[in-house]
Amino acid sequence: MAAPRTGQQTGRDAFGESTLQIFHAAISPFVRKCMVTANEVGLRERIELLPAAANPVNRDKSIVAKNPLGKVPTLITDDGTVLHDSRVICEYLNAEGHGKLIPPEGPARWNVLTEQSLADGISDAAVLGRYETVLRPEALRWSEWSAGQMEKVNSGLDALESRAAGFGDRVDLGTIAFACTLGYLDYRYASLDWRATRPQAAAWYERFAKRPSMVATQLPAA
Repeated sequence: MAAPRTGQQTGRDAFGESTLQIFHAAISPFVRKCMVTANEVGLRERIELLPAAANPVNRDKSIVAKNPLGKVPTLITDDGTVLHDSRVICEYLNAEGHGKLIPPEGPARWNVLTEQSLADGISDAAVLGRYETVLRPEALRWSEWSAGQMEKVNSGLDALESRAAGFGDRVDLGTIAFACTLGYLDYRYASLDWRATRPQAAAWYERFAKRPSMVATQLPAA
């Protein structure tokens, strides 16, 4: 595999292929979902990683210049079109790579998109919980609010457990999103020990995490 591209100019590479740029934070489950998607549909080599320091308080002006929300991931296409959030980006990557990660229509499509929404909701709650304990001054922290976020995480994981036995060998945007969420929980919430009470999800994740797309996007050492 070629080294990841880095830079600030979009356009076309030496082979005439359009290049894409993404504001990247390796720990973000939402960025990772996009990168796993890119790997699965064969677009990874066309993507330049732009360093980003997204923060809800001290916002990264380089991101804000492209995305007024100042959040990662933000994707810039070769013609300068800016796409966000991760759900839009993953749909674009799937289409651009002629992938099959999102069923085109019918109940299967709505199931995959709903699973992605559930996984993203777990990640949202986990990230907000992290912000509360790391970014907010201790005197201003609201323990009941933090507990509410973790309740969302746990109820979401219970829903994942009820679905996991039926995943089989599925590789789509729903299962990718769940895997990236679980990877983030392992990284930031090791004490949660979600595997202890969710054996179906644990067994499925152990298999899915060995996919080359997941291995290629492993989170950095804590």
